[in-house]
Formats: sequence, C-alpha cells, structure tokens
Amino acid sequence: MNSFKYHVSDNEITDLRSRLALTRWPDQAPDAPWAFGTDVGYLRNLVSYWLSDFDWHAQEAQLNAFVQHMVPISGIKIHTLHVQGKGPNPMPLLLLHGWPGSVFEFLDIIPRLTDPAAFGGDPADAFTVVAPCLPGFGLSFQQGQKRFGVKQMADITAELMSAFSYDRFGVQGGDWGSTISTSLGLHHADRLKGIHLNFLGAIKRDPSLYQDQSPEVQNFVTQLKHFNAEETGYQWIQGTKPQTLAFALTDSPAGLAAWMIEKFRSWTDCGGNPETALSRDKMLANISFYWFTGCIGSSFWPYYDRLHSPSIVPGGKTIDVPMGYAQFPFEILHPPRIAAETVFSNIRRWSVMPKGGHFAAMEQPSALASEVLEFFRELR
Repeated sequence: MNSFKYHVSDNEITDLRSRLALTRWPDQAPDAPWAFGTDVGYLRNLVSYWLSDFDWHAQEAQLNAFVQHMVPISGIKIHTLHVQGKGPNPMPLLLLHGWPGSVFEFLDIIPRLTDPAAFGGDPADAFTVVAPCLPGFGLSFQQGQKRFGVKQMADITAELMSAFSYDRFGVQGGDWGSTISTSLGLHHADRLKGIHLNFLGAIKRDPSLYQDQSPEVQNFVTQLKHFNAEETGYQWIQGTKPQTLAFALTDSPAGLAAWMIEKFRSWTDCGGNPETALSRDKMLANISFYWFTGCIGSSFWPYYDRLHSPSIVPGGKTIDVPMGYAQFPFEILHPPRIAAETVFSNIRRWSVMPKGGHFAAMEQPSALASEVLEFFRELR
C-alpha cells in the first residue's frame, strides 16, 4: 500500500469557480422557502460564499493532517485514513460513512476516538481508526471502475482490515455505513468484536409489518408513512436511473450542492437552517470532495443495488455479534427496539441522545465518540 496526500490543483479550483459564476438559476417556486426542495435564495448565498470566500486548501490540509493510504483491493484502490491510537492497547475500529457523506464527516470525531485522554477520557479506551472512502466514493473512485453493492463493500472493508493485519476489530457506521456494518455482522461475524450504529438501515420499512399498538411502534409507523410518501424521491431516482442524474450533478456544482444541501437541512437538528447544525465550511468541504473526485454517479450505486438485490439480512437470519445503537432525535427514522430485535439478537446498548441528527459524527462528535467508547469498553 502507498502513503498518500490529497491535493487539488489550482486549475481544478479555477474550473469550479468558473462554473459557479455561470450558474443558471431557476425561479423560486411559490409557497414557503424549502417547501419543494432546496431554497433558491439560500443556495444563491451559499454559492456566492463557495465562489468567493471558501478556502478548499484549508479543508484539504485538515484531511492531510491524518495518515492516509491507497490500498489495492478487488481491482480498485481504496483510499483510507489510518490513525494510530494513543493508549496501552488501542482497539482497531473501522469507521464507515454513508451518502451524501464522506471521510470529511470524521475529522472531528477521529481524535476523540484515537486519543480520548486528550479530551478528558481514559487512554485505555483508545482506538486505532481505519476510515475508508467507501468503494465508488471520494478517492476510492476512478473513472470507469466497476460498481459495488453493500455486500461487496462489506467484503472489501473486511479485506481492508486484513491489509492492516487487524484480524478482529470493531465497526461503527451511519447511513450506508450502518448497512455495511450490518452486512459485516452477517458475513464476517468471526472478525467482529461488535458493531455500533447511529442509523438502523437494515430495518424493514413496510408500515404493515408493525402491528403492535404501543406508542413507540405507532410513532414509527407514522414516521414511515410520511417518509415513504414524501422523502424517498431521491432513493427512487438514484436507485432506478442513477446514470441520468449523474450527468447533471457531474456538470453543475450548484446542482450538486442543491441535491446535497437539502439533505443537510432535512436530516440534521438544525431548526430549518442547516448552518445551525453544520458550518458552511463543513458542508462545502464535503460537497467539494464529491465535485473534485467526480464520484457522484458512482456514489448512487448502493441505492440501485439495494433495489435490485435480495434483502441485506434475509428472513430468518439475525446479526448475533454485540450491537450498540445511538438514536439521535433528528435521525430520519426512529425504529423501536422491538423492531431492531428482529434483526439484531444481541443488543448491548441502546441510547436515546439529547441532540443531533443523521450526520452525528459532524453534528455531535463528542456525544457520538462517548457512546462508541462506552459501548466497546466491555468488548475489548
């Protein structure tokens, strides 16, 4: 494997700014801002900042402060952060992002996991973190490479840990990272000390399956009905015609930002303004990473795979390795524990968090890190 530093050329930045300056804006649909998707006024303001004030190289330098490698696996190169823990016996931890996230989600949480003593914790809780760009995402993408679904991503990340000589390890994930973690728990259970999730991606989303009349279950049914009716458009487009959408979002940075910013607003604990949960720089670092790597079309592939492949956890199967879950209040869905227990047979920790949403590692890095440290303490 090769050590790696990421550098975007000045020509690439100039091209981005030229495209931003030439954005052709739609009109704002009537009714309240954000009622039909990303608000035109908000995005105009954000694009102006991206064009004139955003410092990509400062964000790039934060990424390059961590040790990085390009690891050849399955015919592609997997970009990964590999950060050694500071403690007497750090546990290997695989840290997995989702969509529309990236390894930029983890820049604030990694130090809390690798050096807990620096944040008032116990050095005996330290992890050595392996945080890859998922296959087909970020720097784990090159033009023309093959696509990978959830099961294949689980196999690749297990092989990645072997490349670093980690026979047994923990795994933490949200969004697709949660689903890949679950697949690891099914297909590579002998490698795992435990899995910690902040999103339950493998729970079935058919409201008719949940007949229990308890308030917790019925609240979930209400959430599901709304989500299925009003919030799944992006999944159907990305899961059925990903190539068509890729043309627009690969060509227009403003379009790419609009597609992602709507999720940063809808899925965070932000009170309607995404910048109360995530700074402009954090959002734009993530969006810019997708832009410069040109990976947006490939990043849609897990949605296509999920719609056209068998269930991640087939009927009658369960995940039996120790599992912990942190439920953040503005997560997309809040499956009740009774639903989670149909998939996870060995739930050791179930925490209801006071603040935060879907992008927990960025929104609440301290709180999520504390949960991960606490969950794995008894599994070392």
